[in-house]
Amino acid sequence: MRIVFMGTPDFAKATLAELVGAGHDIVAVYTQPPRPAGRGMAERPSPVHAFAEQHGLDVRHPKSLKGEDEQAAFRALEADAAVVVAYGLILPAAILGAPREGCFNLHGSELPRWRGAAPIQRAIMAGDTHTAVMVMRMEEGLDTGPVCLAERIEIGAEMTAGELHDAMAVIGAGLMVRALAALERGSLTTTPQSAEGITYAEKISKAEARIDFSRPAFEVHNKIRGLSPFPGAWFEIELGGKTERVKVLRSRLANETGAPGEVIDAGERLLIGCGEGAVELVNVQRAGKRACSAAEFLRGCRITAGTRLPR
Repeated sequence: MRIVFMGTPDFAKATLAELVGAGHDIVAVYTQPPRPAGRGMAERPSPVHAFAEQHGLDVRHPKSLKGEDEQAAFRALEADAAVVVAYGLILPAAILGAPREGCFNLHGSELPRWRGAAPIQRAIMAGDTHTAVMVMRMEEGLDTGPVCLAERIEIGAEMTAGELHDAMAVIGAGLMVRALAALERGSLTTTPQSAEGITYAEKISKAEARIDFSRPAFEVHNKIRGLSPFPGAWFEIELGGKTERVKVLRSRLANETGAPGEVIDAGERLLIGCGEGAVELVNVQRAGKRACSAAEFLRGCRITAGTRLPR
């Protein structure tokens, strides 16, 4: 089929690669414009942009789709369907109605739970034990469209957002190919979303990435894994006479107890007391340094049991 693909990050690239491999005619790829990145702040194309150029696909990166010129250019593609995966722009009604068979979105949650921008992170931060990746027929509401296909995914007790992201990208790419095959055969069915259990996955703010050790250990642990590897939950500690920010990339619940923010153990393990219980910090990263194990971190820093982390 003639497909317009609309996506930006690595998560979306996996689906585009599967569509190319399945032999669909990708008539255009829409993605976010190149952004400054790296030390030199040179403009860098998105992962989808780079992949599309490598495969000789037509790449477009408008800043908005609200103008008539952009909408006319989209209609002129005469697409059978549009596939949308983490694109980054809201699609106006004129765009949604342009493809012959409509627009289809790959979403990383068990809709209607976690509609919105950060479903993977929010599911883990909330302590959900399962989620799903779904293909949804798009409509004007935010992630409100009927579901075409879905596959449930279990969330392990120590699974990070990065690990769930990677699993979803692979599963979701195959799911979208299956949905388009059914669409082409005329056998694709849809199921309306439930009117109950609706939650919204707001974008992650910088302020909420700071770890509050006064919270129960299970909340701290869920925040750490829900924000790993990006943006990374963090705490501050005095090292070498100055306050440093340390990201925590992996943790586990511990049986020990201590005061909130107290370093209970700083031998081969880094245990921190919480409002209830304690967490063991397994992998950490100092500002400007590479990620390392807690044991390696402790060998390079003088931290003693009883130290209290600043609030």
